[in-house]
Amino acid sequence: MTTVTRVQTGVRLEARLLNVLKALAALKNSSLGDLLEGIVLHAFEGEQAFSAPTLAQIAELKKIYGLDLTAADSHQLVESERAVTRATAKRVGAASKQRSGRNRS
Repeated sequence: MTTVTRVQTGVRLEARLLNVLKALAALKNSSLGDLLEGIVLHAFEGEQAFSAPTLAQIAELKKIYGLDLTAADSHQLVESERAVTRATAKRVGAASKQRSGRNRS
């Protein structure tokens, strides 16, 4: 077993993709973080992360969650205007809270 240091991160993912990943992690009795670490470590070594039965499970989950994206869509995704507006508003609100919190001390 290898000891590591993990950090919390705020990564934005496509909603349907996230749903499939969460469902797969639950099926594998794993956390989302552990699943993502495994996928990335396999990819870094040029290896396939999933067995044929797991790929079949993923195909079913993609149907359930309406995920029609493929590897060809990678680096081509553009956020909807509504999502960009919401994300910007959240960042502005969070920055405002941070500033007001600092002024109180």
